[in-house]
Amino acid sequence: MQICFVIGVYHDYNYTCVYFKSKDIVVFSKKIIIFKLTSHFFRIKWELGGKKWRLVENSGMELLTGEYRNTLDEKGRILFPSKLRTAITGNVLVVTKAIDSCLWLYTPEEWKTLSDKIMGSSSPFDPKSKLVVRHLIAPAQEVEFDKSGRLSIPQSLREYAGLSKDCVILGISKYMELWDAAKYQEYNEQNESALIDAASSLTDIHF
Repeated sequence: MQICFVIGVYHDYNYTCVYFKSKDIVVFSKKIIIFKLTSHFFRIKWELGGKKWRLVENSGMELLTGEYRNTLDEKGRILFPSKLRTAITGNVLVVTKAIDSCLWLYTPEEWKTLSDKIMGSSSPFDPKSKLVVRHLIAPAQEVEFDKSGRLSIPQSLREYAGLSKDCVILGISKYMELWDAAKYQEYNEQNESALIDAASSLTDIHF
């Protein structure tokens, strides 16, 4: 008898978003999916079409969380924490400017989802749209992990985020942020009161 382990299933209209520990799936019926147990989480989305489920989305990563500190070397390379590295199924991340003074890092799959939404809601004739596109889309670059698990951050992006040596990497569910450690501490200090106000507005969230 095959022992299977389902992490969780979320239903949303015609879609089922499933959290599990493998890419390997056995479908017994439109309501029962069995998952083999392995070492990593993956998130996929299945769509019901007739009597069969079909794969319509795979994020290429598990849920990413955690705060990590590491150093940038003289060549602009940073060693990624093993927990984050093993959570990413591919060998490439997309790095771009964030809205704050840091960098955003996405898997290619998640980046395509975000960039498609941005471009789909933007117009080349709208000044505000062009500001966002020029800031987020234009600077984005694909960066490949080397054999040691390091990412080489492009110089233009390092300069934007003010990355010197000590850095902070934040896992934020579907993407990551890369901060200069001193700038991140300054940001937290400046926004402490704003954080309290923002958290107090989330009254609809219950534990």
